[in-house]
Amino acid sequence: MDRVTEKLDPPATRANASAGADRPSSDPASIDAGIRRTVQQAYRASDWWRAHLDAAGVDPLSVRGRADLPRLPFTTKLELRDAYPLGWVMVPDRDIRRVHASSGTTGKRTLCAYTDGDLQDWADQFARCYRYAGVTEADRVQVMVGFGLWTAGNGFQSGAERVGAMTVPTGPGNVELQLEMMRDLGTTTICATSSFALLIAEEVASRHLRDSLSLRRGIIGSERWGAGMRARIDDLLGIESFDVYGLTELYGPGVGIDCDRHDGIHVWSDYYVVEIVDPETLEPVDPGQEGEIVITTLRKEAMPLLRYRTRDRSWLYPEPCACGSPFPRIGRILGRTDDMVKVRGVAIHPAQVDSVLSTVEGVGPEYQIHISRPDGHRDRLVVRVEGEAVFDAGSSLSERLHQVLGVRTEVEIVEYGSLPRTDRKARRVFDSRSDEDAGDPP
Repeated sequence: MDRVTEKLDPPATRANASAGADRPSSDPASIDAGIRRTVQQAYRASDWWRAHLDAAGVDPLSVRGRADLPRLPFTTKLELRDAYPLGWVMVPDRDIRRVHASSGTTGKRTLCAYTDGDLQDWADQFARCYRYAGVTEADRVQVMVGFGLWTAGNGFQSGAERVGAMTVPTGPGNVELQLEMMRDLGTTTICATSSFALLIAEEVASRHLRDSLSLRRGIIGSERWGAGMRARIDDLLGIESFDVYGLTELYGPGVGIDCDRHDGIHVWSDYYVVEIVDPETLEPVDPGQEGEIVITTLRKEAMPLLRYRTRDRSWLYPEPCACGSPFPRIGRILGRTDDMVKVRGVAIHPAQVDSVLSTVEGVGPEYQIHISRPDGHRDRLVVRVEGEAVFDAGSSLSERLHQVLGVRTEVEIVEYGSLPRTDRKARRVFDSRSDEDAGDPP
């Protein structure tokens, strides 16, 4: 043991991890204590974290709390992938109770380990999400998301069980089974990706089943979705939907949720410190200004994170929510810093298309963005969207997209239901340009 690790505070245990309290606290002193504890235990227990902090010149003894966060190094998904499979774990193997993995949609999977305490904390966080959405022990919660290595199913299920609700883990897909269970068991709450929730909603509408169901709410997560998608799902099912946030590298879904005001997502500040930084300069931005979400965990035991760059784009609300919640809010996720594509030298995010569609009557929320370079020189941008056949795609929608995106856009209107539906994350961007020239100006 070297000089620095000899001087670190004694290792924390579940008994003293919250300064003697069973329930975590989000007061400034507790947050500072959580940061100190996380940094010191990571340095003591993990070769990977020790090298990470040493490389940044951080003495763990000098870290006293939130004010020291800017001195800590950022952590990226690439670094976690390089530590595959369990290089950044900081507990003995005997203390690991479960392993989950990211979906791998943006590259190699990252594996994440959980202790008993981590699993308890995750269930508690998700139970809080359900309670914010009004779910009680009287509800029947149907979980329509993936189980297994993917975190979603287990998170949704354990949270519902912690609340005391009847839980129906149907998993993704199999629409006939979903509808059967919804009818026969009187499901009141569905949990799904927005893409699958829309598919279910359209099936319910086409079969005229709404009046035979007991649905009241939807807990929707695992992918970014916009106001147009939310409005259509709510309208077709006659429910109130809630946007749940999370990512595997933390625990999974359950990091936060919007309340019944539906004005931002409350993030559990007794488990996380949230920063918003400029993705280019990595400098903090002011509340209300868009940037990249960076998260530091305060209680995670097996695999804590320091200043983790989520790549999700949002902003921090400067004022408390009118609902009276003590927990801070971030804006609904706008997209990812790595889902941006360049067309004729202009940066485009799928969320921009989403925002336009939500303001135009006669089109639905499902869309695809197709980018090509048919003549080998000039980019072609086509937005394919479901809508009414009489809709004048050549004027208002195309013009609005041009105003928002800053680049000329062709619009193709296709029949409602003709774009593919999925029980997982929907693919929005199809870029047929070569990797070498994609995004370059003509």
